[in-house]
Amino acid sequence: MPNIVDIAVSNDAFKTLVAAVQAAGLVETLQGPGPFTVFAPTDEAFAKLPPGTVQTLVQNPPQLARILTYHVVSGKFMQTDMATVNALTSVEGAPIRVDASDGFEVNNATVISADIEADNGVIHVIDTVILMG
Repeated sequence: MPNIVDIAVSNDAFKTLVAAVQAAGLVETLQGPGPFTVFAPTDEAFAKLPPGTVQTLVQNPPQLARILTYHVVSGKFMQTDMATVNALTSVEGAPIRVDASDGFEVNNATVISADIEADNGVIHVIDTVILMG
């Protein structure tokens, strides 16, 4: 079974995410044993950010890494696991609000594809880049 990075690289919807993970130096981490739960924004999600945001972040790897690690949780949490929690702690350290009462959302992002299993965790595809706060 492929790891989280392999799955992202093989999916055309994650070109921006893959480039960001590479720019932030997080490829080896996300290829590690994990397990990780990744809330993966699509290219369309990154496109919703104000113009120039992604380019600015790529030029600031520490800030980019902070935002990306906010999309990662240590441990493997499937959609069914989310029904019993209202928040998860990101690798970055800040909480991610979870709402699985009507559909599946994290912060204000809708999960558009859940439970994509990797050998080192699970990916949930989201339609919006989640920001702290």
